[in-house]
Amino acid sequence: MSEQKINDALDALREEGDRLDNPEAKELLTNLVENIEQHVDYAGLSEEHQDLVEDVKDAITHFEVEHPSITGILNEIMMVLCNIGI
Repeated sequence: MSEQKINDALDALREEGDRLDNPEAKELLTNLVENIEQHVDYAGLSEEHQDLVEDVKDAITHFEVEHPSITGILNEIMMVLCNIGI
């Protein structure tokens, strides 16, 4: 169930990223999506997972003013990550 939520959120994030005009912001989202995809198969806390959480938090801060829809999706991803123990 959590995996489906993450996949749906990542799909929505990709769609929002496709709409961005800023290449740097688009690259940031693309890299974040790839990073999340690599880590969702693993459970439990580790240094790598903490780095992922920090990356998501940083992205939320980066996008929160100009892209509230992206921020909402990132918040949803953060909740799912927390629920699966990352």
